[in-house]
Amino acid sequence: VKYKESIGKGTPIPDLPEVKRVKETQKHISSVLYKEELGTGTPTPVTPEMERVKRNQEQISSVLYKEGLGAGTATPVTPEMERVRRNQEHISSVLYKEGLGVGTPVPVTPEMERVKRNQENFSSVLYKEELGTGTPTPVTPEIERVKRNQEHFSSVLYKEELGTGTPTPVTPEIERVKRNQEHFSSVFF
Repeated sequence: VKYKESIGKGTPIPDLPEVKRVKETQKHISSVLYKEELGTGTPTPVTPEMERVKRNQEQISSVLYKEGLGAGTATPVTPEMERVRRNQEHISSVLYKEGLGVGTPVPVTPEMERVKRNQENFSSVLYKEELGTGTPTPVTPEIERVKRNQEHFSSVLYKEELGTGTPTPVTPEIERVKRNQEHFSSVFF
């Protein structure tokens, strides 16, 4: 709003040819003025091509495409059509249980009993029920060795009873290695 306050009157300039051309073009482009001074058109005869296009437009129309449809030709129900219809009924989520009929009871076989017991063993709730008593095994030298190894691997006990270390003198070789480590260190980059 404030950018127009201190403009002043300005100096009028005559319409240059470029300005005139732009104004004429704007008149032609204008959505209001493009029909002014239109005049009367020259009627063209209706050609067979125009008739064909008009018929196609009527057939494509979403309103008129069913008008004047006429009677269709009935096709016989083929065995393939019957097969597809039956498959559709089986696939249907509503109809797949209709007409189920009575099932035939199956005797409980030893294999079914075994599977049922395995399922109970896999259950996260029942797998410890009725555990019973275990059979004690003697402590063999092998078991002792494994226990000692487990203690060494333990993340809690591996530093217990560490003892004192033996100090080593700082040799020129150790100095060289330390300097190399400093060069490779990601902290000093």
